[in-house]
Amino acid sequence: MSRSTETAAGEAFHSHVFLGEGHEKSERKTWSVIWLCAAMMVVEIVGGWLFGSIALVADGLHMSTHAGALLLAALAYTFARRYAHDERFTFGTGKLGDLAGFTSAIILAMIALLIGYEAVARLFDPVPIHFAEAIPVAFLGLAVNVASAWLLSGDHHHGHGHGHAHDHHGDDETRVISTASGDVSLEVFEDGVPPRFRLRSDSGSALVASAVSVETLRPDGSRQTFAFADRDGFVESITEIPEPHEFTADVTIGAEHYPVVFEEHEHAHGAAAHDNNMRAAIIHVIADAAVSVLVIIGLILAWIFGWLWMDAVAGIVGAIVIANWSASLIRDTSAILLDMNPDRQMSGRIRTVIEEEGDRLADLHVWRLGPGHLGAIVSVVSSPSHNEAFFRAKLARFKALSHLTIEIRQAG
Repeated sequence: MSRSTETAAGEAFHSHVFLGEGHEKSERKTWSVIWLCAAMMVVEIVGGWLFGSIALVADGLHMSTHAGALLLAALAYTFARRYAHDERFTFGTGKLGDLAGFTSAIILAMIALLIGYEAVARLFDPVPIHFAEAIPVAFLGLAVNVASAWLLSGDHHHGHGHGHAHDHHGDDETRVISTASGDVSLEVFEDGVPPRFRLRSDSGSALVASAVSVETLRPDGSRQTFAFADRDGFVESITEIPEPHEFTADVTIGAEHYPVVFEEHEHAHGAAAHDNNMRAAIIHVIADAAVSVLVIIGLILAWIFGWLWMDAVAGIVGAIVIANWSASLIRDTSAILLDMNPDRQMSGRIRTVIEEEGDRLADLHVWRLGPGHLGAIVSVVSSPSHNEAFFRAKLARFKALSHLTIEIRQAG
């Protein structure tokens, strides 16, 4: 991650590379899908020309528009990486993916309108359908789209760590403890519920709540002991864990003690962390796949029962689905391009951290620089004893703050 910090006086340690994690991998995956679509396009057009199938030729031409839309995403990845160090980009090239995602969303909206217009026209004026050719072509298109979606969304990283207590599966609030009976996972669980400790055996051996306890030691010297209750497949602390989750936990399992360190790390949430360029590419192929499924259903029903109107209805439903996804993508990417606050939860946490020792947050601006990277301007009214280094240390837990400017005003 790139991180830079400024003082109000203008001292700076700058690095303006705000590309998302796995940027180059996403770039390679997108180019791979483009080559797959291009190869299928050639096969369909040549095959249609040789065998006299207009349906194959039409689907091949459609595949060319599919490859063209993905080309936009690939070029955005390439351009952002190539010009990441170009000083003309004041805050780096991290937003190029959002610009490409916005453009792709507009293209998707136009495609939805065209599909809807054609479907409505066919509803009132049905045309003959060559089922023997159309259905296999629809299945072929579906197969290509499923393969494309798998290539774009597939993640082959599987972390396997070893040691006494460490991160597990990339979760900052899960630790793996190596015991004589096998590995045990300790987690601070707070998915939609108040935070509690959860302890489960990774080796299959059962844990007994009465034999488990956790004592936390915080930086200020305060201690708290947590008793546990049995749950379905794990044990859970009875009382909630107070914020912040920064402490050393002395985990007791039977007669053995295992020290585990938790550090408070605040990452970007929701829209602040999404790679909208990859999201747009995936939505494009999934939308195409959804339309293929609807077309197949419509064609089969029309073939079996003679319901030619089913083909048109399938097209209308597909247009509505694509339009809905397009509207969601336009809303999210335009908010980023207009520098709307991408993570209100983090803004609230920043205010809490700044003001917890009596200082006052006078002004705060948070905006997105790239996937998982946020910029922030923080203005604080404080006592003379709290300098820029003091607040920089307090905000160090917010790992997503990649470009931080701090202004300090003297109280009174």
